[in-house]
Amino acid sequence: MAVIGTDAAGLAGLPARSLDLVRTAALLVAPQRLLVELETWWSQEQEAGRIPQEQPCPDGLASDRPEQIMEPLEQALAAGRPAVVLASGDPLWFGIGRLLLQRFGAERLRFHPAPTSLQLAFARIGRPWQDAGWISLHGREPEALATRLQQRPAALAVLTDPTRGGVSEVRRILAASGLEAAYALWLCERLGHPAERVQRLAPATPLPADLDPLHLVLLIAEPPPAPAEPDALPLFGLADGLYLQQDDRPGLMTKREVRLQLLADLELPATGVLWDIGAGVGSVGLEALRLRPDLALWALEQRGGSAALIRANAERLGVRPAAVLEGRAPEALSELPDPDRVLLGGGGRERAAVLAAVLERLRPGGVVVIPLATIEALAELRPLLEEAGLAVRVSQHQAWRGSPLADGTRLAPLNPVLVLSGRRC
Repeated sequence: MAVIGTDAAGLAGLPARSLDLVRTAALLVAPQRLLVELETWWSQEQEAGRIPQEQPCPDGLASDRPEQIMEPLEQALAAGRPAVVLASGDPLWFGIGRLLLQRFGAERLRFHPAPTSLQLAFARIGRPWQDAGWISLHGREPEALATRLQQRPAALAVLTDPTRGGVSEVRRILAASGLEAAYALWLCERLGHPAERVQRLAPATPLPADLDPLHLVLLIAEPPPAPAEPDALPLFGLADGLYLQQDDRPGLMTKREVRLQLLADLELPATGVLWDIGAGVGSVGLEALRLRPDLALWALEQRGGSAALIRANAERLGVRPAAVLEGRAPEALSELPDPDRVLLGGGGRERAAVLAAVLERLRPGGVVVIPLATIEALAELRPLLEEAGLAVRVSQHQAWRGSPLADGTRLAPLNPVLVLSGRRC
């Protein structure tokens, strides 16, 4: 039994080899939208001489309810009647192929896949897709997309569910994640059909009035446009999508909700020296400068190219760090003036040594704040603060972001964060 993939063009889009299989079929199983054209196509084929006039049109059986096609297919195979199953794209990729394999086994089936909708979509916008991810929203809750966006994929194909809002749902989740400026949204309709439509939609662009239910969405990461007026931005708590990211680790930044807490725990003075160790893209330190422009920010990050990235983000926000350095702590700390405030966001396995070096330099009345992902790290670092005589505080923070759910809103969780802080008397 042949299982043939099609694109939105249906029978008209099949290659010659697949058409030959259809022309010899006695039973044709296909989605109802493809069966409606079967008799017309068969007559045209006969008029063109590609099918004998005396050969009857195959029996058509809709596959929209797969449980109803298994017995007729079994009977056709038992009777030696050629059977063909048409499916969308690659039948073995979220298609009917899995059910057919369970019933008939691989030895009785021959698959002829067409390009998947993902392949067609990336081909239409002319972008390589070896680095792309995908997610299906068919019958699934939307927080899966919100979670995936937190990782900031370079390219993400979203298989939409029109019964749950389709592209509208994707747009709402993108906006709720604060990433509208960080992604280009491509709407792809009826891929492979002569009337296919592929267009990029800006956040404020209305959806087409004749939006086809058969559509998917591509989200392509791109550098967000620089703010036209940095002074018009909020003082702090900026959207995640405003920041330029490391190309190889785009999701590695402190999320907005955590930045708000860290800035509060730093108890920023009007003047003094702020160290941002493991600065990443610079988000916390740079927002601290928006709150306290007379602070001297010394940002340190070990990743190559990070200094240029942090400086570019500083320019976007209209602030000027005292220095942005590339280097490893604790060795590179010798280049910095003694701090009044320290945000220790990096260090990895050397974090205890880094904290020890910080405590040697922290000025009287100084504050060190350390965001942590594990309780093991908390157990390792807290004694160092206590032994140094600092007043210690520990807190845990969990935030949720609203994601659309049918006509309501569901809360999608962000990763919880432990915050360890100490103040020198």
